[in-house]
Amino acid sequence: MTGISRRGLLSGAAVAAGVATVQAAAPPAASAATDPAQRCGPVTDAVTVYPGDPRYQELTVGYNQRWVGTPDYVRLVSSTAQVVRAVQEAVDSGRRISVVSGGHCLAPFVFNSDVKVVIDLSGLNDVYFDPERRAFAVEGGARLSMVYETLYKKWGVTIPGGMCPTVGIGGHTTGGGYGFLSREFGAVIDHLEAVEMVVVDRSGRARAVVASRDPADPNHDLWWASAGGGGGNFGIVTRFWFRTAGATGSQPGRQLVNPPKDVLFSAVGIPWSALDRTAFTTLVTNWGTWYEQHAAPDSPARVLSGVASLAHRSSQYVFLLTQVDATVPGAQQILDQYLAAITAGVGVDAAVASQPAQRLPWLHAVRLIAASIPSFINPTLRGSSKSAYLRRGYTPAQAGAMYDALTRTDFANPAGAVTLAGFSGGVINAVAPERTALVHRRASFWTLFETQWQDPAADAANIGWLRDLYGSVWEATGGYPVPGDQADGCYVNNPDPDITDPAFNRSGVPWYTLYYKENYPRLQRIKAAYDPRNVFRHAQSITLP
Repeated sequence: MTGISRRGLLSGAAVAAGVATVQAAAPPAASAATDPAQRCGPVTDAVTVYPGDPRYQELTVGYNQRWVGTPDYVRLVSSTAQVVRAVQEAVDSGRRISVVSGGHCLAPFVFNSDVKVVIDLSGLNDVYFDPERRAFAVEGGARLSMVYETLYKKWGVTIPGGMCPTVGIGGHTTGGGYGFLSREFGAVIDHLEAVEMVVVDRSGRARAVVASRDPADPNHDLWWASAGGGGGNFGIVTRFWFRTAGATGSQPGRQLVNPPKDVLFSAVGIPWSALDRTAFTTLVTNWGTWYEQHAAPDSPARVLSGVASLAHRSSQYVFLLTQVDATVPGAQQILDQYLAAITAGVGVDAAVASQPAQRLPWLHAVRLIAASIPSFINPTLRGSSKSAYLRRGYTPAQAGAMYDALTRTDFANPAGAVTLAGFSGGVINAVAPERTALVHRRASFWTLFETQWQDPAADAANIGWLRDLYGSVWEATGGYPVPGDQADGCYVNNPDPDITDPAFNRSGVPWYTLYYKENYPRLQRIKAAYDPRNVFRHAQSITLP
């Protein structure tokens, strides 16, 4: 997700000959990975792109144009067998590996000077129903827009994922995965049945294994780690299977959640001219209070999720974007009460605060949100971002620090923003923190602090502005949201290069605690079991114990 300009709110068992064998992995004893016949997409030969190829430039830069790689080659794959072979070749030659799914890594983990082989999963993107597992298989290179369209049009189901259509399923899922349906249906990983992953054992042999949510599965630990432990830590996920826990029968349409037939979609623009420091502070504190009061799994308001895009004053407006399940009784009343609570005491004209909501088919709303946020598909942007989970709302002092940054006159980028995201709480919090690697099960909402720009000459100004903003908001806890009564750490899917730098993270709390809290030691043990040679690593990857 990303300021008015970014969010723009209304502006096989055996493989082909010559490829390493796909077999059961140890430790522990594993079930073999398979390639079900249900796969619909074609398997084409792997493609290797070297420097000098016209495609090389396109394939060595991600969503964030600040990060450009210089690998020896890029390998584009369309099958698990090809991933196994690509990993084996890289390991045998001693080359550092990184992986591209959707290309939305916001930090330099994929594209950097240490990486010599980029494995691009974009050809491994099929979505189909696997009758053996009674689950929906989504290959590791699929992007959210394709996943939503295919699941819903063919079977009337979905996963409760994020807004950006070009985000890859791989990184999104392994970090947890949130969106407008998450308070009602849980995080994406709460519907994760199994994963197929290419790993490398102590002897240096690459192979694919399958790990499931079944506690009796000898590879269950790997499933647990994949459910919120972040991407790039244990291996390459070539396939996910999604099935809602407790689903019965064999009919595909009953194996995952059914999104609402219709939603109420509300976009309220509040002009900056109506917001002085007091009004802005009231808006931010109202927001936190509402989500704190409605974070319980059984809250009737779990059917509502909202985003407050608080972009720099130069954008002219801040926006409240809200979605409610229109099929529940009293949906309009829930929305009206929400907007009244958020804007209470702000001094906003009643006509502004009561702009009518649209009733839209769910998939229409998904498309509308994507279309309203140009930067989701803008390939020219550079960016910097930071995150925070909140258990309780922001204090007036913290809201005031936001106001000061967002009204600075020496910085006038309308894409500089604080985005309050009501995608935590609700059913997400019904799961105990230790049940999956996703530990942030007591949060009420989370926040994205970010800025985007195009000109490399503006790097210092934008990065400096964001550091000042974030550091001021979290000044009382050493510049970062230390887990405690108010904050709950940071979101691993919004990786922050500064989090490991004591010049910015003065809290004394290490990066891995901010991302994983008490789940980190178990993640380290799983890392040692499945990636003992530390083949899959980056600047903030889980370390060997």
